[in-house]
Amino acid sequence: MKSLIGRYTNVFTYAGKTTTLLLGSTLFISIVIGYCSATMSPDVSAQIAILSVLLFPAFILAMLDSRRLIPYILLVWVICPEVRRFEDWMEGTYHSVSLLSIAPLLTSAVIIIPVLSKLHQLESPIYRLLLYLSMALMYGSLIGLAKNGTGTFYDLANYLIPMLIIPYAALSKFDHKALDRLIVAFSNTAILVALYGIMQYIVVPPWDAFWMNHVEMSSIGKPYPLEIRVFSTLNSPGPAGMYMGTALAPMILEKKWRGPLGWIGILIVTVGLLITLVRSAWVMLFIDIVIYTAVSAGKQKWKLLAQLSAVIAAMYVIIPKLPGAQGLLARLDTMTAIQDDHSYNERLDFFHTVFPMLFSKPQGLGLGSIGVGTKLSNDGALGEYGIFDNGFVAIFLTFGIIGGILFFWALWLVIKYLISRRKETGGLTSYTRLALSALEGSIVCLVFENGYTGLKGFLLWMVVGIGIMAHKTIAQGRRQRIDGTAGRLEDYPN
Repeated sequence: MKSLIGRYTNVFTYAGKTTTLLLGSTLFISIVIGYCSATMSPDVSAQIAILSVLLFPAFILAMLDSRRLIPYILLVWVICPEVRRFEDWMEGTYHSVSLLSIAPLLTSAVIIIPVLSKLHQLESPIYRLLLYLSMALMYGSLIGLAKNGTGTFYDLANYLIPMLIIPYAALSKFDHKALDRLIVAFSNTAILVALYGIMQYIVVPPWDAFWMNHVEMSSIGKPYPLEIRVFSTLNSPGPAGMYMGTALAPMILEKKWRGPLGWIGILIVTVGLLITLVRSAWVMLFIDIVIYTAVSAGKQKWKLLAQLSAVIAAMYVIIPKLPGAQGLLARLDTMTAIQDDHSYNERLDFFHTVFPMLFSKPQGLGLGSIGVGTKLSNDGALGEYGIFDNGFVAIFLTFGIIGGILFFWALWLVIKYLISRRKETGGLTSYTRLALSALEGSIVCLVFENGYTGLKGFLLWMVVGIGIMAHKTIAQGRRQRIDGTAGRLEDYPN
C-alpha cells in the first residue's frame, strides 16, 4: 500500500513539475514575442516569433528528456526552409539571410540539456573521440576568427551542434523498441518530404516559385511544372536528396523500419529521390546497402539482395511512366557514362584546382572559409568557396593538415567503438550495421561533398547515435546478466 501511495505521489509530483515548466516557458515565450513585436521591425519580429514557436516544444521535450525530442528536431529540419519561403512570399520580400536559417541549429542545440548533468558518465572511448573532434574544431575556430570573422561561428555551429548527438546517444537509455520507433519516425518524415516533392514537381506552389525567382541558383531548374529540380521542403535538391536517400536505406533493409506504409512508403520515397536528380544520394544509398549487406549474416544477405532487386525492378517499371521521364532517364544515363557528364568534369577540374592549396596552405583556412557561412562576411553573397564540391579537400582546407588528421582519427575511433562488442553479442546488431554503413558511406561520399555539417551532419550522427545507443544497451544487459539482474530479452537491441 505504501509503495502504491508513493508511486502516485511521484506521478503527481512529476505532473506538477511538468505543468509549472509548461506555464513558465509559455509565459517567457509570450514575453519574448511581445517585446519583439513592439520594438523591432515587422520582418525581424515575425522571424523571431516563428523561431520562438519552433524552439518552445524542443525546449520542453529536452527538459523532460523525452524520446520524442529527436523526431521533433527532424521535423524542424524538414519544415523550416519551407516555412521561411512561405514567410518571405507572404511579405513579398526575399531575405538572403534570415533568422529562420538558424532555427534547425538552435532547435538541435537543446540536445545538450538532458546531457549536461550526466557528462561525467561518458565512457572513455566516447570521451576520447569527442576530444579529438573538439581539438580539430578549436583549431579551425582560431584560424577562422583570424581570417573569416563572424562566419566562423556559423560554420562552427554547423559542425558542432549535430555532433551533440554523440554524447546524447552515449548517455541515453533506449531499448530496441524505442530505437525502432526513432527510425520509423525518420522514415515517416522522409515520406512527407517525398510527397511534397512529388506535388512540387507537378504543381509548383507560388511560394516555392517566388523563392526560385529570387535565389541565384541555376541548378534547380525553372519554376514550372516538370521543369523544376525538386527540393521539396528543404533548401535545395542536395539536402532533399540526401534526406530521402539516408532514410531509404533502413526502409529497404529492414521491414520493421518502414513505417505503416511498408513498401508503398519505399516507392514514394524512391520517386521523390528520383525527381531531385541528386546522383550523389543514389551513390550514398548504394554504398550504405552494400556495406550493410556485406557485414550481415549469410542468410540475411540473400534476403537483402532480394529486397534490393525488388526495388530496382519497381524503378524500372515506374520511371518511364513518370511525368517528365525523359529528363530523369537522361540524368540516370550519365551515371553509366560519367566521363561525358558536364557536372562530373567540372568537379574534376575543381579538384585539380584546389588540391594544390592543401600543400600551399597546410595550416588551413579555418572555419567560415567554405560553404554557406561565407555569406556572413560577404554581404549576403556566397564567397569564393561558397560552393565546394569535394569533402576531403574541404575538411583539410578548413582544419589544416593536422586538424584534418585529428578529424579522421576521431571517425576511426567511432568505427572501432561500434564494432568492439561484436564477439560478445555473436555478431553485429542491425543497429550497429546501419550505423557502420552510414559512417563508412559518408567517408566514401566525401568525393562529392562534406557530409558532416548542417542537416547532413545531423542525419549522419543520428544514425551513428542509434548504433551507440544499441552498443550501450547491450553492454548494460551484459553487466546485468553477470550480476543476475538482467531484464527482459526484448529490452535489448537485436
